[in-house]
Formats: sequence, C-alpha cells, structure tokens
Amino acid sequence: MNQYETVFILTPVLSDDQMKEAVSKFKGILTGNGAEIINEENWGLRKLAYAIDKKSTGFYILIEFKAMPEVIKTLEVNFRRDEKVLRYLTIKQEKYAIEYAEKRRSNKSKKED
Repeated sequence: MNQYETVFILTPVLSDDQMKEAVSKFKGILTGNGAEIINEENWGLRKLAYAIDKKSTGFYILIEFKAMPEVIKTLEVNFRRDEKVLRYLTIKQEKYAIEYAEKRRSNKSKKED
C-alpha cells in the first residue's frame, strides 16, 4: 500500500449539507475499495487563483489515505464524473512528505487543544 494525498475543489454554490455529502461520497469510494483514510481536512471556502467555470471561489478538501494504486484510477474517474468537482489533484507521498504531513498533523492537533 502506498500513501496518497488528494485535494479537490467543490463548486461554491453547494449548501453545507451538499458539500458534506459529496465529501462522504468520495470517502466511501476510498474505503469501499480497501483504502485506509489517515486524515481529512476541510479548508473551507477559498478564493481561486483564476476563475473556473465562471466561479472565483470553491470549497477545498484534503484527504490523506493509504491505498493500492488501482484505487486512484477509480477515485479520479468519479471526480471527473461529478459535476460538483471543479478541480482535483492526487499525489503519491514519498517518505519525506509523509514525515512532514505527520508533523503538520501533530502541530495542528496541539493548536486545537
């Protein structure tokens, strides 16, 4: 199993419930294909660097997970089919990125306490 990180941007016209429903759909696709979700972050509504489909903002979501390489293809096909997704990017994390992500998560949890 490799460790991956995916960030996707959802259209800003969604209600809070619709956004959460879309996120749970993609998490369900991952877990349904044997992936283990390590971390999920909702970065909220942010301004885009450039307009996408005449929209200047979007909901940013980050999901870190461990999965087999075949799962990525399934996930990205579902991203392409869903009209709520403006953009997505999935990367395989190498060992230094994994260490950095763990450090970032531990610092974030300390700040929340």
